[in-house]
Amino acid sequence: MSTSKEEINEPLNITSIKEDWGGDGRGRMNLSGRRTAISPEYVPRKYIFFDSNTISAEQGWRINGMPDEVVFGSRRLLTWQDCGASTSRVVLPSHFKAPSGIFTADLELFVLKGAIQIGEWKLTKHCYSFIPAGMLFGDWQVLGNEDAEILWMENNYLEYKNLSNSHPDAKLNEFIPVLDSKLLPWGKTDTVQFVKASKKWLRKDANGGGVWLLAILPHYDGQYAEIQCYNEEGYCLAGYCDIGDYRLGKDCFAYVPSFTIAPWHRTDDGGLFLIRVDRDLSKVSTVLSYANGY
Repeated sequence: MSTSKEEINEPLNITSIKEDWGGDGRGRMNLSGRRTAISPEYVPRKYIFFDSNTISAEQGWRINGMPDEVVFGSRRLLTWQDCGASTSRVVLPSHFKAPSGIFTADLELFVLKGAIQIGEWKLTKHCYSFIPAGMLFGDWQVLGNEDAEILWMENNYLEYKNLSNSHPDAKLNEFIPVLDSKLLPWGKTDTVQFVKASKKWLRKDANGGGVWLLAILPHYDGQYAEIQCYNEEGYCLAGYCDIGDYRLGKDCFAYVPSFTIAPWHRTDDGGLFLIRVDRDLSKVSTVLSYANGY
């Protein structure tokens, strides 16, 4: 396949909006000002929790720009931003195959079920990958007879381009082909609110935020509400955490905009969560106890 110089040098969608807590957008996650499946208009400083299984699946979904011969999948769109960033639960059928090429925006993947192969890299349950905009990736296929279900996180408007070389502006050093989270060590959390919890980093972005797994231990009691001075997405993989009157259990999703007063957290049995945050939580005053809260 021949690729023209003009095609190779088309602009990538790697610009960022400024975070609404005052950040400069260097992390490129674009979590500020998101709409959600149950709140189509952005509501500032208001947490939104919902069971992602209650969101209707969009059938006939395919990555923008993919060839017609690539079979359709389905997705449940959970959050989105006007710039094109979004977070979804995507199901790729067992016979899914797609050609190599590039994406015009950063893409993050976390496998919930099944297995996929991208080039020479195999991702199984609870594996994570980060494909930076413009980087050439190999052919895709779902492995085995089981559909693959993925948390699919686009950090801007994403489109497939059938190119045979990486874009000159691609940040190749940021590529994470596959991290098997089961093999990563547990570490400490960064905030006093979660001293009875452990953390596995999957990716740290330029703002010091990023993506991690959070394991909240049984009998955790946060005692107070908290003010969260950052934007957060969370997905429950197992167990639960009661947040105020809401039980955030398996497959439940949380969107928490910056400066939200999040209710009292507690759990008897513990839980495992995928977390995305656009700020360095080790900095002073990013999470504040709110004793007068609820």
